[in-house]
Amino acid sequence: MKILVTGAAGFIGSFLTEALLERGDEVVGLDNLNDYYAVSLKLDRLKRLGIEQVLGEGRFVSGQRFPMFRFIRMDLADRESMERLFRDEQFDVVCNLAAQAGVRYSIENPYSYIQSNVVGFLNVLEGCRHTRVKHLVYASSSSVYGMAEHVPFRETDQADRPVSLYGATKKADELMAHAYSKLYRLPTTGLRYFTVYGPWGRPDMAPCLFLKEILTGGTIQVFNHGDMQRDFTFIQDVVEATLRIIDRPESGEVPYTLYNIGNSSPIALMDFIHTLERCSGREVRKEYREMQSGDVQSTFADTTRLERNFGFKPATSIGEGVRKFYDWYVEYYHSSSGSSK
Repeated sequence: MKILVTGAAGFIGSFLTEALLERGDEVVGLDNLNDYYAVSLKLDRLKRLGIEQVLGEGRFVSGQRFPMFRFIRMDLADRESMERLFRDEQFDVVCNLAAQAGVRYSIENPYSYIQSNVVGFLNVLEGCRHTRVKHLVYASSSSVYGMAEHVPFRETDQADRPVSLYGATKKADELMAHAYSKLYRLPTTGLRYFTVYGPWGRPDMAPCLFLKEILTGGTIQVFNHGDMQRDFTFIQDVVEATLRIIDRPESGEVPYTLYNIGNSSPIALMDFIHTLERCSGREVRKEYREMQSGDVQSTFADTTRLERNFGFKPATSIGEGVRKFYDWYVEYYHSSSGSSK
């Protein structure tokens, strides 16, 4: 299959791209390489895929590791460029993982979320519609559940009370996808990812923020005085679930569905911190604070639909996952080659 992966220099996108190439698919990777977090990390992820140098906007570069991989720097919100890309390439499947990420940053910079997550997603939908893409798989988020009062979260639960603009844009994507599935019989599948972590993870997320302070003798901020739980889900489990879903588009009158992608085993925030401390052999100073705007106390995925339809359940233990994350972090950020990152 010929597959477009947007957000290919991102955390999940780079791992998914690698997995698709290893199984023999032709992949076009797209990313705008914005500076929301260190561009150097995004470029290093691309180097793992054999992209040694990124060319200017809208120019393809071929991968040296995988002959079936090409990368292009492009912004989803650039309507003309996206129309041309879809028209010229004629993809079989699109995996839209590009988005302006970050719950808290959406409070500071709301316009970037509308441009990327709404306008950009509309351009993806239009590209899929006009070129008859066989399956659009897109990243949604556990953030859509917002103020949901009972756990675990199920795909059938009402998800219309988001507590952040980020969550609202992801819910908007789901609604837009449903409309296109109904109007144009475009098969769409939304993946509600739950707190993905692991090697090559985003530096703005808690695992990296905490471990940085643990290893440098700093202080971490613990919100809601530590009374929080997260359904931490290891990156390899996320990729395996996504791969299985890509190959099975929905059918029926409205070919649309949603899946929770989570470990179904929430971890108390303090337990996660203690696991990082045990890996490093160091204890970190903690500053306890009130809940932040846009945060929720707990996330917990019900993955019954995923298990029933694909016979798969994310199951990497927090101990195993954190150890792999820790080993990568130390090698990447504290080796001689990564000391300046």
